[in-house]
Amino acid sequence: MKRNARVKIHRWLLPASWLYGAGVWLRNKLFDWGWLRERSFDAPVLCVGNLAVGGTGKTPHTEYLVRLLEEQGIHVAVLSRGYRRRTRGYVLATPESTVGSIGDEPLQLKTKYPGIRVAVDADRCHGIDRLLALTNPPVEAIVLDDAYQHRYVQAGWNILLTDFSRLYCDDALLPAGRLREPEAGSTRAQMVVVTKCPPDLTAEACDRIAARLRLGPEQQLFFSTLCYGRLYRLDGAGTLSLADLRTRELEVLVLTGIAVPTPLVEEVERHAQSVELMAYPDHHAYSTADLKRVEARFRRLAKGRRIVVTTEKDAARLRRHPALPEDVRPYIYVLPLEVKILQEKQEAFNQNIIAYVRENSRNGIFPQK
Repeated sequence: MKRNARVKIHRWLLPASWLYGAGVWLRNKLFDWGWLRERSFDAPVLCVGNLAVGGTGKTPHTEYLVRLLEEQGIHVAVLSRGYRRRTRGYVLATPESTVGSIGDEPLQLKTKYPGIRVAVDADRCHGIDRLLALTNPPVEAIVLDDAYQHRYVQAGWNILLTDFSRLYCDDALLPAGRLREPEAGSTRAQMVVVTKCPPDLTAEACDRIAARLRLGPEQQLFFSTLCYGRLYRLDGAGTLSLADLRTRELEVLVLTGIAVPTPLVEEVERHAQSVELMAYPDHHAYSTADLKRVEARFRRLAKGRRIVVTTEKDAARLRRHPALPEDVRPYIYVLPLEVKILQEKQEAFNQNIIAYVRENSRNGIFPQK
């Protein structure tokens, strides 16, 4: 099958990818043959993940599931590894949790949805056991964030994400490409979601992508896009609309530490006349020196018309940072985003998730909405 020419493959690294692929193939076969043990659980477990490294929108899609299940009156919990945290083992998030104790994305989730349980544990089976032992109220469904390759857990519902601009069928295994496992790994998913699509994606384009992904007859394919909300101040003291960026002639410094900042930058550029970018690696831990550079760059913008725009994940790292200057903090705005399912299939997506959770509940009873 012809690959997308825009996807860069380091062909000179393909021999290393073949060796890597052999190891991944053997590991997956050990699970398939039962030599490595998968565990299932007596509660609904939904896994959100991907085949590739980097950002495909796992956290926004996890948030989508959280909102959907909360609206149904279901007590949902999220379990993550807690990437780059400074703790070990199982940690249940509390209002006092920090990036160091649980990681930036789990902290983002706990901040936005304080009523849910958020926990981190590299041993997902152990983490699920701990969550299912909680009471008042008991956990009724668990969403695993970025656990598609963690096959020790046999999730009841796997949602596989793939980026519209870099479909897994166009990619190659590490290190030549960005795949953590071969395209064949997609067969474990009940749902595949093509993420970060243009909002005006046509039905014909969807059909072409479906043909290239070659899903099985029992697999469902959906397409999603990211919708940006109203900017809010990092300190919670005010908001701006994206239109305000232009009408107030604001000069914007976009500050990111995410895998793919391009969509965010393009969105801000659609609304602001002056945009500068300071981009750091994904999950970047901002140092005092970093924030001094941010401050210096910010102060070069026009006084009275300057703001910093950042992501919710970055906000989790910045909100309590002791080196963030207090006189800069009120000018830092966070741009939230949400997922929208395209092609008028949002209701079908929602009903499939709700049906799975209801049919696999521990007590068999959930409030009907």
